[in-house]
Amino acid sequence: MRSGRVSVFIVFVLNGVIAGSWAPRMPAIAEQIGASPGALGLSLLGANLGLAMAATVAGRLCARWGAPAIVFVSALLAACVLPVLAAVGSPLQLGLVLVLLGASFGLFDVSMNVAAVTVVRRVKRPMMPLFHAGFSFGALASSLGAAFASGRGVDLFPYFATVAAASLAVTAGVIRYVPREQPTADTDGRGGQGGLGRGMLRRPVLWLLGGVAFLAAIVEGSNYDWAALFAVRERGMSEAGGAAMFSVFCLSMAMVRLFGERIQRRFGAVRILAAGSMITGVGLLTTASVPDAWFTPLGYVLAGTGVALVFPVVLDLAGEVGRRGDGTGGEREIGFVTGIAYTGFLLGPPMIGGVAQWTTLSLAIGFVGMVAMLIVPVVLAANAARRREEQAVHDVPSTTEPSSR
Repeated sequence: MRSGRVSVFIVFVLNGVIAGSWAPRMPAIAEQIGASPGALGLSLLGANLGLAMAATVAGRLCARWGAPAIVFVSALLAACVLPVLAAVGSPLQLGLVLVLLGASFGLFDVSMNVAAVTVVRRVKRPMMPLFHAGFSFGALASSLGAAFASGRGVDLFPYFATVAAASLAVTAGVIRYVPREQPTADTDGRGGQGGLGRGMLRRPVLWLLGGVAFLAAIVEGSNYDWAALFAVRERGMSEAGGAAMFSVFCLSMAMVRLFGERIQRRFGAVRILAAGSMITGVGLLTTASVPDAWFTPLGYVLAGTGVALVFPVVLDLAGEVGRRGDGTGGEREIGFVTGIAYTGFLLGPPMIGGVAQWTTLSLAIGFVGMVAMLIVPVVLAANAARRREEQAVHDVPSTTEPSSR
């Protein structure tokens, strides 16, 4: 199973590399198409729109064809779409290409998490945070590579073509080792046949876990998009200092995820989610309320530390509540929760922009801190709903007659 663990970790790193390859080159793309900030913002919504749409069907595809097949197809799609970014000539074309790119990431994200849950079940270790650390380090390395390519004046097409070719080569090398569970018809009544199913839509625990992921996505997405701008405009830092705040946030997340398995073993999912959300809230409220720029890095360290484990732990729980008696299942549940989470990435950054427009950017960052703290009651409600489900299953009398006495 060691080869399975390593291959899934590499897949997460690869996903991070692809995800982190295009955003740092956005200034060059914007100059190429002559987009205003407003038009560029609308174009960028295409990526999140594609993510949200693809995530809603990715779980069903994984249940039908297996996670490795969907990982390969989504990596192939991303590799084909990336070089097209170098050829766009208008904000509309950029938005349409980003819809396709976002869809490939939505499929990739759900399928790699389904494969990760399979590994977790087989090795019986809480390894989801470690896999997500691979994504964080991949995105960080890719962003540094993009900055190097930009500084060296590498044109967009050869840059994106290189990333695409390398990602395909790595995918082809590891995909055979990515574990899969047997495709299933999902006839236990919880997921429904061939779709989300009314049974799954009526499960409060999934909606509540989706709510946790949704709030966490607002926090993560807002910090990705606004951390640097906040540091420059509100704390008087240079552009380099603002970029460093984004790096501090990402690096904090990556380091905590690296040790996430040990943390999850020691404290358990509910404590991690509740305590992490409070730490994130305290960090962002400190960042927003203390005008001294020296406290800004501390605030983003706390924010990244607290939110780091929320998303991987929630997906781990989603896979667990979808687990059937034979030990398989959970693909649709992971896709369902991920789809809800992506709406947070879609709505969060513009929502924060609206708050900042009506008040100040500092108050908007403080608002994100309060959103983080809202995760706590939702986590407690989700845990209660999960226990009620488990008790209800336990209380249902068996109707199966023994074959012999």
